[in-house]
Amino acid sequence: MSDSPLAPVDPFTPAVRALDEPGTSAALRAAGPIVRAEAPAGGPVWIITEDALARRALSDERLVKDPAWAPLSWDRWSAGLEPTAAEQPSLTTLDGPAHTMLRRAHTPLLTARRVQGYADRIATLARELLTAEAPGPVDLMVEFTTRFPLAVICEVLGVPGERLDQAVAACRRLNGTDPAAFAAAMAAFSELAAAALASGGGTAVELRERTPEEIDDRQLHYLLFGLIFASQITTDAALGFLLARVLGDRPAGPDKIDDIVRDGLRRHPPAPFTLWRFTRTSVELGGVALPERAPVLVDIAGINTAPGAAGGPDLTFGAGAHFCVGAQLAQLELRAVAEVLAADFPDARLAVPYADLRRTDRGMQGSRLITLPVLLRG
Repeated sequence: MSDSPLAPVDPFTPAVRALDEPGTSAALRAAGPIVRAEAPAGGPVWIITEDALARRALSDERLVKDPAWAPLSWDRWSAGLEPTAAEQPSLTTLDGPAHTMLRRAHTPLLTARRVQGYADRIATLARELLTAEAPGPVDLMVEFTTRFPLAVICEVLGVPGERLDQAVAACRRLNGTDPAAFAAAMAAFSELAAAALASGGGTAVELRERTPEEIDDRQLHYLLFGLIFASQITTDAALGFLLARVLGDRPAGPDKIDDIVRDGLRRHPPAPFTLWRFTRTSVELGGVALPERAPVLVDIAGINTAPGAAGGPDLTFGAGAHFCVGAQLAQLELRAVAEVLAADFPDARLAVPYADLRRTDRGMQGSRLITLPVLLRG
């Protein structure tokens, strides 16, 4: 076994780049299949850059998602850690049989067949929100890309429509690191969850019926928060890149739109890295010895765009036991927006040259277009 090479670049430093400008992934990949960098919360982090090794790691039971296994020196707030699995069971912190049980409660609600039943309503929401935009140049990254996925997930869960503004405000409060703002946001999410459960008209009630008996109301509210926030933060970012591509390419036909959605998600995955995983014992990965409590990431964006990667399945929605349960819904939302643009806004175009569009890369917080000025009516 050998030491992992040091990363030649810092993948966590925020940067502004042209939309299609390469980021740090190529340099990380060139350094080796697993490289070491400085974690934002301090100390080393090991980043996997090679596809086969990544897929093995994502199925390795020695790598867990429970923040209880994070380095002891890490501060929860600076590291952006969720509560531990013991404090709050969730899909993103549980592992093993407990995760499997909770996942079984979620999966039937978001299958391809189930979400297809929402297709017409999702298209209507996209049409209504786009039609409500101003007739002149409008920046779709200001309101639409945030509001649309929240409108969809609130509809699916049964959150009353008049609470959409509350959901938007709660998600925006989570963008910072202020504990007080975080507490206010979580209180708002709890109210949204309670409203969904009280409405009786969405999948929130069904989730309550499917979860293990030991999950109490507070924990159930957190599970619903996870669905709401994850739906917003991931689809928000993906929508910006998709809209830029669609408005620059004007695809014709559903097959072309499907290709653009798939390619856009591959090139600009909503999460450029996996969420944190930690070794619960000493582990050997790719010939590198990792100590207990070592934080590990997979460079999803880099592996997706590595030479020769386009022909096989990508890692946009993960792999293994933690494959994203919302993958079908996210893809349906993206296709719906592209189809509504093509059908209802045939003259829509970018208000600036495509080459002028810029994205901000924020490490684990993802990549997002800064602005997307559009003339929806030509």
